[in-house]
Amino acid sequence: MKFGLNLNHHHMLTSRSVINSVSKLALRYFSSQFKLPELRNFKPATYETWNLEKIRKVHGKHLNPCLLTIYQNPPILVQGKMQYVWDEKGRQYLDLFGGIVTTSVGHCHDRLVKALTDQAGKLWHTSSLYVYDEIYRFTDKLLGKFPSQLNNVFFCNSGSEANEFAILLARLHTQSYEMISLRNCYHGCSPNTMALGGIGTWKYPIPGLPGFHHTTCPDPYQGRFGGSKCRDSLIQTTRDCDCPSGDNCQASDKYIQDLDQVLTTVVPKGRIAGFIVESILGVGGFVQFPSNYISKAYEKIKQQGGLFISDEVQTGFGRTGTHYWGFQAHGIVPDIVTMAKGIGNGFPLAAVVTSEEIASSMKKALFFNTFGGNPLACRIGSEVIDIIDDEKMQENSSIQGKKLLIGLGKLRDKYPDVIGDVRGKGLMIGIELVKDKETKKPIDPKGFASILEQFKDNGLLIGKGGPSGSVIRITPPMCLSAADVDVTLQIADHIFSTYRHVD
Repeated sequence: MKFGLNLNHHHMLTSRSVINSVSKLALRYFSSQFKLPELRNFKPATYETWNLEKIRKVHGKHLNPCLLTIYQNPPILVQGKMQYVWDEKGRQYLDLFGGIVTTSVGHCHDRLVKALTDQAGKLWHTSSLYVYDEIYRFTDKLLGKFPSQLNNVFFCNSGSEANEFAILLARLHTQSYEMISLRNCYHGCSPNTMALGGIGTWKYPIPGLPGFHHTTCPDPYQGRFGGSKCRDSLIQTTRDCDCPSGDNCQASDKYIQDLDQVLTTVVPKGRIAGFIVESILGVGGFVQFPSNYISKAYEKIKQQGGLFISDEVQTGFGRTGTHYWGFQAHGIVPDIVTMAKGIGNGFPLAAVVTSEEIASSMKKALFFNTFGGNPLACRIGSEVIDIIDDEKMQENSSIQGKKLLIGLGKLRDKYPDVIGDVRGKGLMIGIELVKDKETKKPIDPKGFASILEQFKDNGLLIGKGGPSGSVIRITPPMCLSAADVDVTLQIADHIFSTYRHVD
């Protein structure tokens, strides 16, 4: 199947010139129809940039060849403020992807700009071999967000690095080697985290590292089991469900049976290092698991002597609305928690939190991170936590997330031939697009690309994810307003009303 836009004579977009003409037409028409809210007392500056042709030339010849832009005609972003960004032409966009779930409290938040400026003029970097105040203040503030038994922190620079370190920590502490994760998961691009991942597009055709195993992803929409009574979301899948209402989820038990098989057939009995999972899958398409899957998996792993690792890189710091950490919604206390992205609002900062007993396993050798926990990063991380608390951003995530989820759920019911599923919590929302509502076959890649382009041309920047790249990911800064939600739903309604699958 090909794709089409409801623009009469434009059935296929086959050349860059046609794409450009359609994008320009859409920009002129839609920009007059939908107006984004404006920030009070803020006027974006004017910047001179390279033109797109020159940028593409340097990109094509000299920049990482895997570094792809998400749009056919990308805007050149030059400025950001809170939930908005502007391009070189002064056009405003609502950032609904937040730099891939990273801009937690808003672009160039005034308090962060001040903290960064003050600290940069005071003490930018010195080795953690020396004593400086910022790392201790941040440690105390961060650990104050955790249960008391999670009382040791290791600072690093990225989510991949945090998860790589968590694997090492689990192996050292348990004196076992085998790690288990979910199919469809993503935990980073370092050697061990790449092997840990369960999405083929993130794997190179070379032998993977040993000691990594995958169990079935418990997906109530696309998986073998599950349906309309299974997940912790305001919007349930439309799939029929045999589960009784409440906590007795039969789908959860069936997915746990697959984990049981992995534990009894693939790994040495009682000799696993750990199980790592996100409370809601991130890159895997914002999949929410059947009720009690996480708590039951936790029990199984502990019975086998393994450590339970919660990857909070995308779900942490209040994004899901109901809790500060995603694992709290599942009623467990993990052995190790990893975090990045929102911890620094875009500044390269990450951390691993664990117990004193597990942390002591690192004493078997020396371990050092040159930039982890440097004064500049710690000052920013500390300020991010204060902003989330002072400005009630977790609460706002819950309020605006509910409004957006309910509105998108209505659009799913209105456009079932393209929107297969809507799910999420707080401001972590996925929209799974399909080609066929009965088979749930993913939307054609060109069709998905055209929808992304239309969102952008209407002033909304969104993300994509899922094993087939068919899930719209919505993770705006947590300062999103009710007016932003309203215009998002208006634009989404218009775009899905104009989309047509073409044979």
